[in-house]
Amino acid sequence: MGVNNGLRVSDLLRLKAKDVRHLKEGDYITIRESKTGKENILMVNKAVHKALRSYFERVNPDDEDFLFASRKSKEPLVIQAVNALVKKWTKSINLKGNYGAHTLRKTFGYIQRTIYQVGFEVLAKRFNHSSPAVTMRYLGIADKEVNGILKNEI
Repeated sequence: MGVNNGLRVSDLLRLKAKDVRHLKEGDYITIRESKTGKENILMVNKAVHKALRSYFERVNPDDEDFLFASRKSKEPLVIQAVNALVKKWTKSINLKGNYGAHTLRKTFGYIQRTIYQVGFEVLAKRFNHSSPAVTMRYLGIADKEVNGILKNEI
């Protein structure tokens, strides 16, 4: 869900089964971001829908269960646990680098920008950033990339 929506993991961890159980592809729910207090949406695309259906068939949680619950308690996972999981997953596929929970959000932005050519203005709106300049810094736009456009012939 994180890599398909670009939401902060802290906001995803607060979701309960009842929040998403009956959502279909194309449906969305409104959430209030814990960091900014602003409203945002969680959209169910094809990949999210498939993951949710698989999860509900396999786990069959009660409506009040957290979607991302700890195995040790009924409480939601904490950010540190998600960080550890992401590090474990990336290590298992020999991905070099320093990855964590926030990598999911940044990966969403990177793929939207590089594969789908989504502009910084749209990504800034999605991330609830105050300006596209903040989003550019967030996604690590380097001078090398900016200078690269000078090779484009007009």
